[in-house]
Amino acid sequence: MAEEPPPPASGDAPARPARALGTPLASVIAVVATILGLLVLAWTILFVTKGRFLKSTFEKVVAAQTHRDVRVAGDFQLYFAPFNVRFLAEGLTISNPEWAGRGNFFSARKIDSRISTWSLITGNRRINWLGLEDGHVDLQWDKEGRRNTWTFSEEKGEPLDLPIIRRAIVQGTMIRYVDPRMRIAAGIRIHTVEALDTKFASTIRFDGNGTARGTRFTLAGELLTPNATVAGGQNQLKLHVEGVRTSIHVAGTLPGATEIEGADLHMDARGQNLADVFAVAGIAVPDTRNYRLRSDLTKYGDEWRFTRLTGRFGASDLAGKFTVAVREPRLLLTADLSTRVLDIVDAGPFIGYSPQASAAGAVVTQAAGTPRILPDAPLRVEALRNFDAKVDWRVRTVRAESLPVSNITLGLDLDDRLLKLSPLNFSMARGTVNSDITINARRDPVFTEYDIRLSPTPMGTLLAGFGVEQSGTSGTLKARVQMTGSGNSVRDSLANSNGRIAVILPKGNFWTRNVQLSELDIGVFIQKMFEKKLKEPVQINCGLIGFSVRNGIAAADPILIDTEKNVMLGRGGFSFRNETLDLAFRADSKKFSLFSGQSPVGIGGYFARPRIDVISPELVGRAGAGLGLGVLASPFAAVIAFVDVGDAKAADCGPVLAGASARAQRTDKGKPRDDVGKGTTAKSESGKASKGERKEQRKKFLGIF
Repeated sequence: MAEEPPPPASGDAPARPARALGTPLASVIAVVATILGLLVLAWTILFVTKGRFLKSTFEKVVAAQTHRDVRVAGDFQLYFAPFNVRFLAEGLTISNPEWAGRGNFFSARKIDSRISTWSLITGNRRINWLGLEDGHVDLQWDKEGRRNTWTFSEEKGEPLDLPIIRRAIVQGTMIRYVDPRMRIAAGIRIHTVEALDTKFASTIRFDGNGTARGTRFTLAGELLTPNATVAGGQNQLKLHVEGVRTSIHVAGTLPGATEIEGADLHMDARGQNLADVFAVAGIAVPDTRNYRLRSDLTKYGDEWRFTRLTGRFGASDLAGKFTVAVREPRLLLTADLSTRVLDIVDAGPFIGYSPQASAAGAVVTQAAGTPRILPDAPLRVEALRNFDAKVDWRVRTVRAESLPVSNITLGLDLDDRLLKLSPLNFSMARGTVNSDITINARRDPVFTEYDIRLSPTPMGTLLAGFGVEQSGTSGTLKARVQMTGSGNSVRDSLANSNGRIAVILPKGNFWTRNVQLSELDIGVFIQKMFEKKLKEPVQINCGLIGFSVRNGIAAADPILIDTEKNVMLGRGGFSFRNETLDLAFRADSKKFSLFSGQSPVGIGGYFARPRIDVISPELVGRAGAGLGLGVLASPFAAVIAFVDVGDAKAADCGPVLAGASARAQRTDKGKPRDDVGKGTTAKSESGKASKGERKEQRKKFLGIF
């Protein structure tokens, strides 16, 4: 019998079993191994079965997430091969939302793809390979532009954001695009011709047609996919579009088959009117003559960038860059442009003249038998709702006969139909015109504010620029126009305008023949002609040609030119409403003159066809009086009717140079002037129109017959 071990001594604790070293680490390893084992098992099951058993689950899950009917009529595969996800479905259909009508948003006889697993985790959605046979895609916006068929919710539709596709073969696939708000409908057919070389390259050709704002267009192109790997490769693109009297050719490379971001493209566009192309996007720009533009083109984020732009429109050149950003609630157009030479014909459309009419010299139209020259093309108010804009444009020279304009600087800012042209500056005859014009299309009708300022400009240079001899003229002039008007065209705006026009002549010399021809001072003119002093300068002390504009009718307020020997006064006015003129100028001598007409020189007619009446009815009457005196008395008595006693009142130049109204004018003695009218269109010295004159001017200025 074996001997039993002795019992433990009293006070000794029972021995514990020793714990194995590394047990926590082993547990972690066991868990990880289990997870990996399950993943491998799942991968193996999916790989062996090709995931075909997931077909009904796929239909239910996708239908629940998209709120559409989803069906797979044929074979279905979903598994890892080996690391990227392979998805294959035959007879796949995804229905349209109810508002889009009957039919499917997507259908395909067969779709086969390799999807990057990592991109599904990061949300970048990259497809390394896509094969599509007999696919049909229906891309629609609703009439309000709020929902679309490719945004799988009833919330606001998002812009189309295609996944990155590295390589693809697409056969017999049709894409339909409809946007009622932009008035665009297009159908594009995609067909594939695989290359025969050994580089695994294929050419995806496509063509289609449609309408843009009622105008038909066609397109054709090809996507040349070179030997691309999973890492991606560049894809050559060629695209040609014909429509809206325009031809556009785009060529270059894409990072991926559908990846526009960072593309390196080159565009060549030509057509009859640049406004046609922008109108397709709902952007309003002035009409142009035939044009051709070239630029680089790429996309960054929500921006389409056109850089290194060069070309021409009409007989003018254009260079610079511009960007179209697709943003909410409106597109944003930004541009930085320059022009070396701007032909005056191409400038006409910027104020409302037709480029064809300008080129033909036919800007004068007829209305009720009278000539009109103010442009009447309406502002495209509806188009201004679609976009905002920030444009800087510089023009070095304007090609125009007898128009000394250069160095134009334009800053254009459009914000929700509020258009500001500030600055709108240019050089004219060594002077500068500074303008700030605000066109508020938020109001109906459009409300426009004009503030146009001419800095001191040499009169001789200005006259020479308009084809008038400048010899002996050294004076300057400055001017300002401040008006507001309502109307959707330049003509309508001016026809309802209110404000002030002032041209100020500081001290200087003017060629005497010009002054005295307008004075009709026969005695002095003949005297100087015999003395051969036709170019003797006359000293101008100060002058003001001012008009107050009320409801489209401008009244002289005042016209006052003070010279060394004479005071020239003007009265009457003109009308922006029907472009008529009714002015009378008179010069009174400060010295005795034996042969002076002392009668007004009239300016009448229309803006487009002015008329100068040198022999006024008053002068004819005085000539008749002189003839009667000569018959009854003696030949010397006839001279009495033409005597100027030389009582003209010299002007206080302070109010004149300040551009003050007629009521503020003073003589050099400080007394109120009573010979400059009262800021009305009356041509009488008192400033009051007779009943007959009021009736006649009402007919002239308002067109009431």
